[in-house]
Amino acid sequence: MDAAGRPADETRALSRLAFEELRGATSGVQEIHCAIAERAFGAVGAGAVPARAVHDAVATGVYGAVRGVTGLLGVVADAGLRRRRPSDGGRLSSSPRGPVALGALGGLIGDALERQGSDLQEPMTVRAGGRVVPSDPAALRSAFPQASPRIVLFLHGLMETELAWRLRAGPEGATYGHRLAADLDCTPVYVRYNSGRHISENGRSLADLLEELLDGWPTDVEQVALVGHSMGGLVARSACHHASRRGDRWVRRVRHVVSLGSPHMGAPLAQGVHWASAGLDLVPETRPFAAFLRRRSAGIRDLRQGSLVDEDWRDCDPDALRAAACRELPLLEGATHCFIAATITRRAAHPLGRLLGDCLVLEPSASGRDRTRRIPFRAEHGMHLGGAHHLALLNHPAVYQRLREWLATPPAAAEG
Repeated sequence: MDAAGRPADETRALSRLAFEELRGATSGVQEIHCAIAERAFGAVGAGAVPARAVHDAVATGVYGAVRGVTGLLGVVADAGLRRRRPSDGGRLSSSPRGPVALGALGGLIGDALERQGSDLQEPMTVRAGGRVVPSDPAALRSAFPQASPRIVLFLHGLMETELAWRLRAGPEGATYGHRLAADLDCTPVYVRYNSGRHISENGRSLADLLEELLDGWPTDVEQVALVGHSMGGLVARSACHHASRRGDRWVRRVRHVVSLGSPHMGAPLAQGVHWASAGLDLVPETRPFAAFLRRRSAGIRDLRQGSLVDEDWRDCDPDALRAAACRELPLLEGATHCFIAATITRRAAHPLGRLLGDCLVLEPSASGRDRTRRIPFRAEHGMHLGGAHHLALLNHPAVYQRLREWLATPPAAAEG
């Protein structure tokens, strides 16, 4: 349901967004065109004034007409979609391919979609078979008929959904969740969230969701393990922090927190985009490209340093070249904290492996250590996976072996 109580129509919302973006792209092209023309006519001097007047008039008319036609087509498309009778409320999020597109869109501009109240933004929810599972006891009993006292909650990464955990699945579709259920009598629970929001906001939402989940779970929960891929590992740490400060019941059940390729120290791609947007803003001809990059979501911005709390971004200029150091959070006491770092080379020390990591996250960042910062992970609770890229961590035999060993072992004494 949307803010006015109407059924959500994601297909119609996606159509409106597409036409809005087309109109915006036209304005961006016009801005580049005008900046180039300004430089060219300026170089010619006063003799170019008549030609410039004609050029400006024609360009303004043409670009205005293109925007007008695009807007009209958008109105026609919206009217057609409004009159149809969509199956399942026009929802893409529960279709076979829709979640892939919505996950990517959410990672890019999910925070803006949330502010706009768009039907395309998805609040954090438990999912089973792609569908939302409410936290009330009846719904949870129906979705998890074999619910055990031990929950393993899986958190996807940026621009993903819970369906990412099916990538590279083993024989007969076996995933980490399926195998842990069989080997350790755990109940896998998958969460979908808007990865374009700030990590701290998603951490708070996860803390709220887990409190509700434990209240409605069909049996008493004895243990909780959090397994996060990429950004998901940061959301898990943020949720533990929020829950510890509030004294939530669920956080006292957490026995393991596992991060798979999580950029605890930040991700180079997010850092590169930050610097690129600043550079492109220096001249008029490339300023529209800078504006486009600066539209990146709060979630992507948080990956620059691995920020986990509101204080890292609140009342701060998001485009400042030199941001203040992010706040370091202690690891949750009473839980075993594990990490897996991958590199595309067999050896982590290989020059190419040091440069590219797993193609998205560098090994020191996933291991929680660099020249200036360090997360107190224990060496025995870490693993380097050689010859693997970022997405390979979602279902890898060697990763599962370590994951099973860690979750089968009772937590050590409080770490760090």
